[in-house]
Amino acid sequence: MAEIYITLEEAAGFEGMSYKGLTSRISRHPDAYLTKTEPASTNGGKPRVLVALSSLSKKARRAYKEARNIQGEDVVIEENSSADEMPWYIDADPAAYIEKNGKAYYEAVELAKVIREFLNYGDRDRTEFAASFAEAHGMSQRTLYRYAQSYLEASAWAMKMSKQDGNNYDFFKVLALCRKPKQKNTFPSLTPEVRAFIENLWFDPAFAENNGTREMVYSKLLKVGSANCWDIPSYPTVARYIDYLMNVKRGKNARFLAEEGIRGFKNKLMVKASRNTKALPVMGLVQGDQHTFDVWVKYTYPNGKTKAIRPKLVAWLDTRSRCIVGDVICVQPNSQVLKQSLLNMLYSEIGGVPEWLLIDNGKDYTAETMTGRKRSERTSDKASFDSETKGFYRSIGIQDDMRSLPYQPWSKAQIERFFGTLISKFEKWVASYTGTLTGSKTSAKVNKDIKKMLERDELLSLDEFYELWKQWRDEYHNSFHSGLKKQGEKWHTPIQVFQNAEERYIKAPPPKKLATILMRKAERVLVRNIGIKKFGFEYRADELCHYIGEKVDIKWDVNDVTKLYVYKDGEKICEAYSQELLLIAPKMPQKALEEHLKMQKRQLRQTMDELAYYTTPLEERDPNYQGYGNDVAGFIFKNENPQKTASSKLVALPDDKQFREELRSRKSAKNDSADPDDFYQKQAEKALAALRKLG
Repeated sequence: MAEIYITLEEAAGFEGMSYKGLTSRISRHPDAYLTKTEPASTNGGKPRVLVALSSLSKKARRAYKEARNIQGEDVVIEENSSADEMPWYIDADPAAYIEKNGKAYYEAVELAKVIREFLNYGDRDRTEFAASFAEAHGMSQRTLYRYAQSYLEASAWAMKMSKQDGNNYDFFKVLALCRKPKQKNTFPSLTPEVRAFIENLWFDPAFAENNGTREMVYSKLLKVGSANCWDIPSYPTVARYIDYLMNVKRGKNARFLAEEGIRGFKNKLMVKASRNTKALPVMGLVQGDQHTFDVWVKYTYPNGKTKAIRPKLVAWLDTRSRCIVGDVICVQPNSQVLKQSLLNMLYSEIGGVPEWLLIDNGKDYTAETMTGRKRSERTSDKASFDSETKGFYRSIGIQDDMRSLPYQPWSKAQIERFFGTLISKFEKWVASYTGTLTGSKTSAKVNKDIKKMLERDELLSLDEFYELWKQWRDEYHNSFHSGLKKQGEKWHTPIQVFQNAEERYIKAPPPKKLATILMRKAERVLVRNIGIKKFGFEYRADELCHYIGEKVDIKWDVNDVTKLYVYKDGEKICEAYSQELLLIAPKMPQKALEEHLKMQKRQLRQTMDELAYYTTPLEERDPNYQGYGNDVAGFIFKNENPQKTASSKLVALPDDKQFREELRSRKSAKNDSADPDDFYQKQAEKALAALRKLG
C-alpha cells in the first residue's frame, strides 16, 4: 500500500498542536518521522515539506480518517458558519454543562464511541451494516444517521476552530450528541409593554419604600392591562419574572436603593475599602465617639433627688491596638467633658499624645474651640481664641483632626465595632439592660420596669457603674481580639499590641499646668460701662475702661468663678473680679454658684406660691363655700392706675427749709385758684366708683 503524505499544516491540525510545535518535534526526533520535499511550483517559492501519515500518532491518523470521510468538509463548515445556524455547543462552556448535566454528558461519551465505530466501517454493504448496527445498539437507522451527521459536523467545527487558535475542540463531538439545554428565563408570554410596567412599578421608590409586594404589582397590572388591552400573563409568571429581575439580573441592589435611599444603600451595600490598620503606628490615629449605654443607673442630683438615667460614654480608641486610651462616663456630654476625656488620654498609662484624631461629626467634637475652625470648614489654618495655636486639639500637641462624614459610621469602623462588643459582652450582664432600638429589629428591646427598680433601690449608682466599666475595660484589653489576628499582628490582645508594637508615635504631653489653663471655658462678651456681666454678676477691672462698647474674649476656671481672664486679639488684657462674689468667698466653683442661683430661684418661687395661697379668698380655695364674698378686698386700697404705680419712684422727704416753704406756697396758690365745688364733686365720684366695685 502506498504511503500517504500530507502537509505539515494539516498534520499539525490532526495532532491538535501548532505548526511551530510540530516542526520543533520533527527537528528533535528526525528518525521518528518520514518526510519528503516537493519542489516549488512554477511560480517560484520555497519547496514544501510533507510528512508521512504513518509517522503521526494514532489520534492524528484517526482524525485524518474522519476528515476524509466528510464529504465536502469546507462546504459543511461554510454552510454552518452563520450566527443564526451556528451549533449551540460552539459557545457553550463544557465545564458548566457537565456540572449541570453530568449524566447526559457521560452517556454522550459512550455514544460517541459507538458512532466512531460506525464511521470507521469501510467495507461493502454499508447500508446493510447500518441497519444491523442500529438494531444492535437499540436505535433506528434514521437516528444512527442523524447522530453520525452531527458527529461529522462537530468534527469539522473542531478542526476549523483548532486551525484558528491551535486548541483542542474534540469535546464538540460529544456535545453534538447531547440534547441542547433548554433556555430559561425567556418569558415568551410577557410582551415588552408588560415587562416595562412590571419593572417600572417594582423599582419605583415610592412603591418600594412602602414594601410593595408581588401581589400588589399583579393587581395593578390587571387594572392597567385591561384598560390598555394587554395580554395579561398569569400571576406565577409575573412572580417568576420579578424573581428573575432580583436574582438573575442582579436587581436586588436597585430595589434596596429604592427602599432605603442613598443613605441606607451606602451603609449596607456600598463597596468600602478596608483600612490597612497594621501600617499605622500605635497612637498614630485615635478614633473618638460617644455611646449611650443601654442600661439604667441611679443618679443623685445635688439637691438629693434621684433619677434613673442612661449614662453616656465618651471614649477614644487607638486604631492600631484597639485599646481604649481615654474615657469619661457622664450624664450628658459637652465640650468640657470632651476636653477632660482627652486629658485623661494624655496623662494615663495606656495613652499619650496621638498624631491624628478621627472625630465624630457631632457639634461637641467639631466646635470651633476644639478644632480652631468653623463647623462648615473641614480644613483651615484660621486661628481660634480658645488656644494659642489652632484649637484645643492642636494646643495639647495633636497634629490635626479628621472628621468622619455624616451618616457614614464605617469611616470609624473600629470604634463602632467596639461599641457592638461593649453591648454584647458588658451591657447585657447588667440587670437594668433594656436593649436597643437603634437596629432594624424591635425584638431587641427588653421590657424592664425601671421606675420600680429605682424605687426598690435595685439600680447601680453612677459611681458603681463606672467601677464596673473600668474592670471590664481592663479585661477587654487583655482578651483575644479577632481583628488583630486578621490584620496580621504578632500579638492578639490590645494591651500586648499597644505595649510591644515597634511602630509607635511618641510625643511628650504638655505640662499639666498648661492643660489646666486650656480646660478653662471661653466666651466672647461685650464690655459695658459697668464692666462685664456674667453669671448675673458684674466683673470689673481698671483696664476694661479702654474697651467699653467692644467685644472681648473671656476665660474662666470652673473651679473659681470669682474672676475672669480677659483677652483681646489673643493677648491677655487683665483679670476682672466680681466684688460681690468675693464677699461671699475668696474662691467659688462655677457649679456651686449655679446651684446657689438655682436655690435662690427655687426659694423665690416657693415664697411667691405661699403668698399667692395666703392671699386667696376662701371661696376660691373651696368653691363649695358660701361666705362673705370679697369684703376683704374692700380693706385694701388699690391704685386705679397700675402702670403709674409701676413707674413711680419712692423718694425721701426733703428736709431743706427753703424748699419746704416754696412747696407750701405753690400748694396754697393752687388750692385758692381751684373751685371747691369741683373738688367735692370729684371726691364723690371716686367714692361712688369704689362702692360699685365692692358691690
